[in-house]
Amino acid sequence: MDYVAFLPTASVVTVATVSDLWNRRIPNWLVLPFLGSGLLVSGILHGWGGLGRSLLGVLVAGAVMGVFCYLGGMGMGDLKLCAAVGAWIGPSQLAIALVFTGLVGGVMALCWALAGGFLGQTLSGAGDLLVGFRKRGLRAHETLVLDNPLTRKMPYAPAIAVGVICSFLSGH
Repeated sequence: MDYVAFLPTASVVTVATVSDLWNRRIPNWLVLPFLGSGLLVSGILHGWGGLGRSLLGVLVAGAVMGVFCYLGGMGMGDLKLCAAVGAWIGPSQLAIALVFTGLVGGVMALCWALAGGFLGQTLSGAGDLLVGFRKRGLRAHETLVLDNPLTRKMPYAPAIAVGVICSFLSGH
């Protein structure tokens, strides 16, 4: 395990999770300095190659999470948190973290919907999102977006945190 990256990353995703659960926001004062310090530390410890991997981690996070932001299903705080994590762990570990994050996020969403009594509505909406891509292409759904005040919104930083920590524990 890379303790140089693990300790600050685990700390930041924990604070982001508490913030997202408490007030549904991931603050810039947390993620932007973390992103910058990830680039700096990678460059200092591993030279230009480390800086390049760090930048690639940021770009991978921006590309993957940016699609979800563009489609209205994820907030910019989640994207910035993943980009900052990518600066610390690089693209290959980030890819593993994103797979874990997706799995954890899916389980969390199902549990949340089941506990809230709206599992059927959630599954119907998920189906509509998936099937609807054939009709609307790569555009946001008309109603299943974060901007819609009637849409149920789940904080996603906890899923990101668990996914990132699992990526460290997976031995990558």
